[in-house]
Amino acid sequence: QVQLVESGGGLVQPGGSLRVSCSASGLLISFSRYTMSWHRQAPGKERELVATITREFLTNYADSVKGRFTISRDNAKNTVYLQMDSLNPEDTAVYYCNAVYSVSFWGQGTQVTVSS
Repeated sequence: QVQLVESGGGLVQPGGSLRVSCSASGLLISFSRYTMSWHRQAPGKERELVATITREFLTNYADSVKGRFTISRDNAKNTVYLQMDSLNPEDTAVYYCNAVYSVSFWGQGTQVTVSS
């Protein structure tokens, strides 16, 4: 049974930083072959793509987070990270991890709240 488990969310003040993690287990093929991404969904809004990292370690970011967020992966740990800096209240959302290789898997999400 494939599981993606996000962690590291929480409450942070505007201008602060936070790192969320997503650990994968039960994958039928090597984690290194998956394209991994982070998405987020704010209240009343649709889920949006935040950042992607391919198996070749190529990255792509939404315009709203470019220069502030960094996605990375550690294939030895079956884990993908999202480092979030210069956070602002508009970044408040539930952050979801996604893994894709022919089929798509989602985590349960972790809440990130940016507020003073």
